[in-house]
Amino acid sequence: MEEQNENQLNIELSEEIAEGTYSNLAIITHSNQEFVLDFIRVMPGTPKAKVKSRIIITPEHAKRLLTALEDNIEKYEAANGRIKVQQEPSAFPMNFGGTMGQA
Repeated sequence: MEEQNENQLNIELSEEIAEGTYSNLAIITHSNQEFVLDFIRVMPGTPKAKVKSRIIITPEHAKRLLTALEDNIEKYEAANGRIKVQQEPSAFPMNFGGTMGQA
């Protein structure tokens, strides 16, 4: 007979969610009760971008997420080297730094 820990959480991941959603821009806003994380996909040459996913979390969970991200980045950099972050102007480049295509 299998014993199950009372504190164990069984998490189900559907095939659709497991595929993930690509995002190359995140906008974070907050109120006194919640943090809102909007994940956006910006495409080259397209002046409009759609929010692909919105996650709403409590301030306590936001703090836990920050800690988990810091821990995972530290582990990633220990295995793969330092992640380089380019210092760019505040505007998001619409051509991704490359040349614009022509027909």
